[in-house]
Amino acid sequence: MKKLVIGIMIVSLMILSAGPTLAEKSFFKGDPSETYYMCVMVSGVEYWFPVYEMFKQAGQQLGVKTVYTGTPEYDVNKQLAAFEQILAKKPAGIFLHPMNPDPFIEPINRAYEMGIPVVTFAADSPNSKRVSYITSDNVREGYFAADKIAELLGGKGEVATLQNPGQDNHDLRVKSFIKRIETKYPDIKVVAGAASNQDANKAYQATLTMAQAHPKLGAIFMPEATSAMGAAQAAKELGGNIKILNCDVNEKVLDMIKEGDIWGALNPNQGVQGYFGMLFLYLAKHSDLIDPMNDYKRMGYNPMQIPYADNGLALVSRDNADDFYWDKYLKRRGTKGIKE
Repeated sequence: MKKLVIGIMIVSLMILSAGPTLAEKSFFKGDPSETYYMCVMVSGVEYWFPVYEMFKQAGQQLGVKTVYTGTPEYDVNKQLAAFEQILAKKPAGIFLHPMNPDPFIEPINRAYEMGIPVVTFAADSPNSKRVSYITSDNVREGYFAADKIAELLGGKGEVATLQNPGQDNHDLRVKSFIKRIETKYPDIKVVAGAASNQDANKAYQATLTMAQAHPKLGAIFMPEATSAMGAAQAAKELGGNIKILNCDVNEKVLDMIKEGDIWGALNPNQGVQGYFGMLFLYLAKHSDLIDPMNDYKRMGYNPMQIPYADNGLALVSRDNADDFYWDKYLKRRGTKGIKE
């Protein structure tokens, strides 16, 4: 018995000296010295705020720091400069909405080589070494928008699009919308399109021009919120017969939906984007927590690889618009939003 007790003590000491096993390591005990950054362009756009709110919450639950940053301009070079400034601080990870995919390939790859994981959201840089991409299904959004407009028009009529060429997720939404109309609804014609580039004034003028050229125009789809405000104002002045359906919401768009000037909006589930974006970054940074049965050790890549995750979306209409106001959401949660 004495020998057995001594043997058990020796084995126990050996286990303790070896440290915790993979199964014993906690996924949810972060290092408070770690800082994870969220980097966007047009940083004052309300769309980002709920994304960061849940990114921040996940960071708090993990015990790490989070920072909201980027550039206030719609300028890829300035966003690249903001990304470089983050890299210089050697963060634990970066949650990135790349304005354009290709300019970010080299900086993302450099971050990867530095041991700084990058997760993209809402828009992607697919040829880079980002470890994950989380978004709503932009193709499905375009299809959904086409189906809804076809329903509103009774299966026949004329439609148009406003576009933001060069931004990957916006391009996918518009192309998918056009494809769905052309292949599924033979009695609906896409008669016009214009580049409004997320500018309400350009959208206003483009809507007036398209309506003048096509008096039977029944609906316009656009892949973002700012253009919807201009298009809706023009449509209202033209008599209110052109239905406006867009992606994303802000306070003004919600007000216009409630007033009937915008029919509705498709809104990605921003909170899921942010929450799982933080979790993905944390796991990519602490990839020793993951040991899959593949060749990652032999090939030397990060085993945390989730090429695509769908965060889902909601259809916002008069019936549920009140649930999407940022100020009401903050008040309910009792937080300071991006200022924390």
